[in-house]
Amino acid sequence: MPKFFNRILPKRLRSEGITIPVIRLQGAIFAGGNQLRPALSLATTAGIIEKAFAFKEAPAVAISLNSPGGSPVQSRLIYKRIRDLADEKGKHVLVFVEDVAASGGYMIALCGDEIIADPSSIVGSIGVVSASFGFQDLIKKIGVERRVHTAGQNKAVLDPFRPEKKEDVERLKALQLEVHETFIEMVKERRGKRLADDPDLFTGLFWSARRGLALGLVDSLGDMRSVLKARYGDKTTLKLVTPQRGFLARRLGFLGSRNSGFSPEMAAGAIGGVLDALEERSLWNRFGL
Repeated sequence: MPKFFNRILPKRLRSEGITIPVIRLQGAIFAGGNQLRPALSLATTAGIIEKAFAFKEAPAVAISLNSPGGSPVQSRLIYKRIRDLADEKGKHVLVFVEDVAASGGYMIALCGDEIIADPSSIVGSIGVVSASFGFQDLIKKIGVERRVHTAGQNKAVLDPFRPEKKEDVERLKALQLEVHETFIEMVKERRGKRLADDPDLFTGLFWSARRGLALGLVDSLGDMRSVLKARYGDKTTLKLVTPQRGFLARRLGFLGSRNSGFSPEMAAGAIGGVLDALEERSLWNRFGL
């Protein structure tokens, strides 16, 4: 068909292939974030999620997911925003796991009508963890006195500069059990009868996607381009959806690049970014990545 006639025909009648919008969700999941650590959160992903579901002619939205987890709240908020839009727009959601979709990362993966992974991807870790340090002996050795004044007897619970209390740990574990139960309910609701009857499924263990397939945590093994072209045709185009920077943000970025000074706020942000990066690095290290 001549290109001129192809252009004036309605899209559904054109000979060209369809376009599938692709969202890339990469990194640990935390509220906030900065230039050194652009964390996954609803605030940082809402824009690209909305843009992807605005592709009227697309029958599906593809999500490239690579996350070791993080905040259960932000994970669920991202999951819910995707599911709400999928139901509203009538779109099929396909999640493609890269290196890992574990803990909060797997919670986000549950937004998919299908979860597809590489055979060597890591999936699972359906559990809740809280980690901190105890510095009470260190501050004694260096001669530092800790002074804490509170209104409310439990305002200093689990203070890392004080000895750990049994009742505080029990309170934290009770909270973790509630969050864990919410996670389990989500997995059962979304995966349903696909889940295997395995006692280790909700213990926090994680597996390769090959084993995850047998457990019902993923639906198939493969990669995004091959799967989408096999399903929607060889002419299928994948369109990566990226955040749009407004004029003001571009202008501020330009001005900032010409400023050779280093403000105290920038220094504080850099230090916070390094600490955040270390925390994120520990999440990836759990999975040998």
